[in-house]
Amino acid sequence: MTHISAPNASASSAAAHVEALLASYPDFPQPNILFRDLNPVFADAVAFRAIVDDLADQHRGQFDAVAGIEARGFLLAAAVGYAANAAVLAVRKGGKLPGTVLTEEYDLEYGSARLELEVGQLPAGTRVLILDDVLATGGTIAATSRLIERAGYTLTGVGVVLELTDLHGRERLGTAPVHAIMSI
Repeated sequence: MTHISAPNASASSAAAHVEALLASYPDFPQPNILFRDLNPVFADAVAFRAIVDDLADQHRGQFDAVAGIEARGFLLAAAVGYAANAAVLAVRKGGKLPGTVLTEEYDLEYGSARLELEVGQLPAGTRVLILDDVLATGGTIAATSRLIERAGYTLTGVGVVLELTDLHGRERLGTAPVHAIMSI
């Protein structure tokens, strides 16, 4: 395990915390992959508060609900929803929601997966902000964006803690504004 270097003075408070606490694991879960682990960041109360405040402030007044993508997106959506007095939507992995659901399939590096959203939770036109921990290839967030729009909601933006820029995930997200606390 390696840690990213200490924060620099020009970084925002949230970005400085992420930079200081982010752990990296070479060759996990397979050779030639550098896994970026945000768990140490989330485990630090001061860092987590800074992240939640940053995400809420960056989009304040632009959303009525936040959609968190399973699983770490749930943590962020619940906290930002509470901080902003906004509704929270759970975007789940396939087969985990009861009732009538919308489903979106998306490609993974080795295969495919699906995400689901229960229909009718909020009025049509509700302004929704998508939150997740990492923007990598963009497949998960792009699928979530399609679910939000198919449900009749208005996508107002995307917020992530970490963007892995060399994977070009932002290119798959269309015109939705994307805020990344830290990009590497």
